Amino acid sequence: MAKPKVVKDYDKLTEDIKEQIKLNYPLGFRRNLITFKNIQGRYISALPFETEEKHYLVRMTKAEAVEIIENDTDYNDDGLLKKDVREDYEEKYEDSDDDDFDFDSIASDEPNFDE
Repeated sequence: MAKPKVVKDYDKLTEDIKEQIKLNYPLGFRRNLITFKNIQGRYISALPFETEEKHYLVRMTKAEAVEIIENDTDYNDDGLLKKDVREDYEEKYEDSDDDDFDFDSIASDEPNFDE
């Protein structure tokens, strides 16, 4: 059976889904946005995210993606998910299949926000 697709605004998501998204995107959201046409034929930008039950497209513009990270205390001043927060969320969602991302290997790299 195919997973349902859900298009939703970030602020309308549950805290659990937001935390899982943060784990999936520890470097922020802006560079991972995609564009698609909605039912009205308008182009929308969104962050893709998949759970075991659903495919999410989380609506946000690039500016909103940057603002969300800047205002979120789970991210540091460089826009990186804080290590202690990441560890707490990893423990909370340890059944997650997304163990491929090695955050520690890039944590000391300087982020380039001009891309």
